Amino acid sequence: MTQNIRYAHTNLIASDWRCLSRFYEEIFACVPVSSERDHHGPHIDQLTAIPGARIFGRHLRLPGHGDNGPTIEIFQFEKNVDGPKPALNRPGLAHLAFEVPDIDSKRAQILALGGRDLGQLVTIDIAGAGKLSLIYMTDPEGNIVELQHWH
Repeated sequence: MTQNIRYAHTNLIASDWRCLSRFYEEIFACVPVSSERDHHGPHIDQLTAIPGARIFGRHLRLPGHGDNGPTIEIFQFEKNVDGPKPALNRPGLAHLAFEVPDIDSKRAQILALGGRDLGQLVTIDIAGAGKLSLIYMTDPEGNIVELQHWH
């Protein structure tokens, strides 16, 4: 039965969870919820299949969905491992998209806080939906974000 299913959160593993959390709070008006996390112990070892794992971080409420909306869970393992850099064309989760009122000002804020452009700003007509401007960028840790604005 799908009536009891509710989307809860998306997890980002950060190199510096506090810094990345501040970025999402400042740029996208995400709001910290609940307490800061310090997960460790046998249950975390069992859950992650990583012996001695210790995870720090916090959930941030995403904007536009009220007090019960989904969150971004920004966590950092005490011992992160290196992985491939995010890429738009790699199978799996690719990016987080945010609808913003002004792409140019939001883009400038992201660049000022250490993000970068991944592509160029484009505007496309989508049949039956309208005109959409969008650009792919990265946050300061290289995670891909999409800025979009419907005209």
